[in-house]
Amino acid sequence: MAKYQGHRSWAAWSVSLWINNEEGLYRLAKHYARKAQNRDEAAQFMLEDLQQGGITHTPDGAKYSKNTIKLAMRGM
Repeated sequence: MAKYQGHRSWAAWSVSLWINNEEGLYRLAKHYARKAQNRDEAAQFMLEDLQQGGITHTPDGAKYSKNTIKLAMRGM
């Protein structure tokens, strides 16, 4: 599997970059990480919240998915 900047893919890197460096997204991720029973559930909650707000991609075009969000939440 190809790696990108230490991540599984460019999309995983981009989503992680935005979630971990944009204050609003970071706070949202931390909220769901605390609220959910596990990271899988937290990622699903955050994805649904983003989609309800019409946010489907990072500003540079990477698609938010349950998996890329879950990977970005590592360590939260």
